[in-house]
Amino acid sequence: MTKIAASFLLSASTLINPTPTTPKALSFDASAYVTVNHEIRVAVAKTAEAPVDIVLRGQNNQVLFQQSVSKKDTKYAVKLNVDQLTDGQYELEVKSAEGSIRKQLTVSTQPAQQTSRSIAMQ
Repeated sequence: MTKIAASFLLSASTLINPTPTTPKALSFDASAYVTVNHEIRVAVAKTAEAPVDIVLRGQNNQVLFQQSVSKKDTKYAVKLNVDQLTDGQYELEVKSAEGSIRKQLTVSTQPAQQTSRSIAMQ
């Protein structure tokens, strides 16, 4: 059986003075996608010297992974192996003191498909 992580939903929210119509621009950007090896690749690009944290939370807000990106690093990328995670809902958050970017993801197991092949000789 293979694990597949899907359903990324992006929501940027500011932690300081949130406004519903015009959110404050963050000094970093983050992206995440599922690789062909069923890992989650997270990349962070910063425009200011400020530390950024990457956090993966499971159900009940349990922290499963946490990595701090130094304020001097302008780019950072990491691959998260999700093979050992149980099926369910998870949250990936990239945050700094000025705000955060959150992605919701679902890990689910797809049944393995067997391919059958027949060979006939005459």
